[in-house]
Amino acid sequence: MGEEELEEENQQPNSQIEPTETSEAPKQQDYEWPKIRFDIPPYRTYHFHKQFGTGPNPNNFLKGVKWSPDGSCFLTSSEDNTLRLFSLPDNGSSDQTTAYSSVSEEDSYAAQLVVNEGESVYDFCWYPYMSSSDPLTCVFATTTRDHPIHLWDATSGLLRCTYRAYDAVDEITAAFSVSFNPAGTKLFAGYNKSVRVFDVHRPGRDFAQYSTLQGNKEGQTGIISAIAFCPTHTGMLATGSYSQTTAIYREDNMELLYVLHGQEGGVTHVQFSKDGNYLYTGARKDPYIMCWDIRKAVEVVYKFYRSSESTNQRIAFDIDCSGQHLGTGGQDGLVHIYDLQTGQWVSGFQAAADTVNGFSFHPFLPMAVSSSGHRRFQNLEDDDDGEDLQLRGDENCACVWSFSYDVTAGEQS
Repeated sequence: MGEEELEEENQQPNSQIEPTETSEAPKQQDYEWPKIRFDIPPYRTYHFHKQFGTGPNPNNFLKGVKWSPDGSCFLTSSEDNTLRLFSLPDNGSSDQTTAYSSVSEEDSYAAQLVVNEGESVYDFCWYPYMSSSDPLTCVFATTTRDHPIHLWDATSGLLRCTYRAYDAVDEITAAFSVSFNPAGTKLFAGYNKSVRVFDVHRPGRDFAQYSTLQGNKEGQTGIISAIAFCPTHTGMLATGSYSQTTAIYREDNMELLYVLHGQEGGVTHVQFSKDGNYLYTGARKDPYIMCWDIRKAVEVVYKFYRSSESTNQRIAFDIDCSGQHLGTGGQDGLVHIYDLQTGQWVSGFQAAADTVNGFSFHPFLPMAVSSSGHRRFQNLEDDDDGEDLQLRGDENCACVWSFSYDVTAGEQS
């Protein structure tokens, strides 16, 4: 899409999201959380593989997956520069008779929406007040190589608007990470040694820019590769950097509070605990997820192991709806579950025959979704025309998992 077309998109009257005051918070806030039984292996409810391998690239692996805030659908990102939206059938019904005991080459159902980006997708995020009952809030943001930040309509697949940053020679520079603030009024984007903040309701090239090298303070160097906000509205955010550091800032003025060291590789994912007291960080070529007490932030509380010590791939983790457990994938195809109170391993299950690079718990149901796959390189000495690159259905796939749960602790939706 050309620059003139982007300008036209930004001038459309429906390109903006309704102000937060008119949006309803996600319904799960008043939900009584089900007590998930992690001691019982989950069953695969839905499986998707075929539609990721129908294009010209046999090596089209998945790169990540995220549930929508209202739990009605999830969004996948893959190597073919495409995002696909899958709606959850029957309002999340998870009858065990529909479980897949073995992986099928046929997909459970087709993606409801397919959005094609021009280049490799660096990051994507949902609008925090997204609700399928209000089409104006059904949007997600993406950041792509050599492109501005795009805001997409999750109902129609059309481009709502763009947020554009420029470098010193007035050329568009792409963000490496992107996240809405908890109020949904600002869009924070990570760049090399800086963070730019866009007003959600003012698309275009207006933004505030903050350097992560702040005066005489230690600062944070490198590409800002991950951003997360404290969910308890304390006004803090965390940013991860490829310089192997994580920094905590104030949201209102980006004042640097402290810098955390300890990861062995570039930080690729940061996430706060549900109560906002702890921060979890993960990095590439690093086998550990670290837990930090942000009230002290002087040392690691404990570490979670995962098989990720030999890959540059982003491997995302997530915290369940009750805030008591963390799930993460790895290169071994396993998903590991850890108890956040004790830091101890609870259970694990085989989710794929390849790297599980994305794992996301449903926001309020006892379910999760995983994505798997990694980049393959053909051996130049082989004469099999790339047949070794063809990813099987148990290697490159997205799967929805349903967990057993204590019926006395919650009410099935």
